[in-house]
Amino acid sequence: MHPEDLNPATFIPARRLVRIDDSAKLPRAAAEEVVNRLNAAVKARGTATLALAGGSTPKALYRLFADDDGLRARMPWAHTHFFFGDERHVSPDHADSNYRMAREALFDRLPAGLLPAAQVHRILTENPSANHAATDYEKELRSYFGDSLPQLDVILLGMGGDGHTASVFPGTTALRENASSVCAVWVDKLSTYRVTMTPPVLCNARCVLFLVAGADKTRTLKAVVEGPSETDRYPSQGIIAHSGETIWMLDPAAAAELA
Repeated sequence: MHPEDLNPATFIPARRLVRIDDSAKLPRAAAEEVVNRLNAAVKARGTATLALAGGSTPKALYRLFADDDGLRARMPWAHTHFFFGDERHVSPDHADSNYRMAREALFDRLPAGLLPAAQVHRILTENPSANHAATDYEKELRSYFGDSLPQLDVILLGMGGDGHTASVFPGTTALRENASSVCAVWVDKLSTYRVTMTPPVLCNARCVLFLVAGADKTRTLKAVVEGPSETDRYPSQGIIAHSGETIWMLDPAAAAELA
């Protein structure tokens, strides 16, 4: 694997684009980035925090952490707290649940006792009220991070074909939510609520790590990283770590039209 920067001078300085030469290698490249950053966080502060994402590429990454002996041994499980960047408004055993995906791909596959259950902070979207679920998760964040704006060490994100990330969709109230760390958002095109960390929290991470794969993302990705600022149209364009690093890891199909 030979990641390469894609014309870094062309892009916003805070953002680094890395193309992986084989889409099958993307999960491992991401896993290496995550484990190195979590270990650095533990060394610096005694603890580490990671926000998980949904999607097929993160799922493959989670399975690597659980199944690969070398990666599993290097992960600082005892010192890492796991959060969720967003969640669908469904029960935790629902097929669409990000938590269920992470549990089946990662948590349930770990040796017993390796990761204390109290270090997994899920969004309680079985609550009939998405707004109440959001409020409860904001309290959960506050109980760990205190009253200041939460700062996670790594936030994993994807990008939808419409440019959304986490559950910050084009044209939704989440785009301009600045008062709360977590909000419920009605996604009209999906006719459902989602619960999501808000842009101020996403942008406050020490590392924002986007994983983007597939030809269905090609044109949107080009608009996001090379086009003019249109954050209302492409919310992922506005998620940049203000005091950290933003990394976009791309497979060849997603990066095919970049300059």
